[in-house]
Amino acid sequence: MIQIAVCMRRLPHLSREEFQRHWREIHGPLIAKHAPSTRVRRYVQVHTLQVPLLDKMRAERGTIEPFDGIAELCWDDLSKLNPTPERVQALKEIIEDERRFIDLSRSSLLIGEEHVVIE
Repeated sequence: MIQIAVCMRRLPHLSREEFQRHWREIHGPLIAKHAPSTRVRRYVQVHTLQVPLLDKMRAERGTIEPFDGIAELCWDDLSKLNPTPERVQALKEIIEDERRFIDLSRSSLLIGEEHVVIE
């Protein structure tokens, strides 16, 4: 399975709650609406939690500032990511919405192949 992971940071003027609400209530349904044209097989939102354990884990590892969330999108194979007119149009609408709540300049994404170790 091919996966795109988007590690997101919110726009500076948004609270974490506002960011997560937009992502869950507006962006999530937008991804679902365009699933047939983007040919995405699976979409998961991982919303960060504000818990003391996170600060402890970051300190132990010396990691950078945490992301506000991670989106995971999956396809059966790379060919499903090939552009079609419908896919291109859907991505325009999706990216336009991303600019409303994601600080794209401080976020990152990767494309990888999924290898399940524990199911």
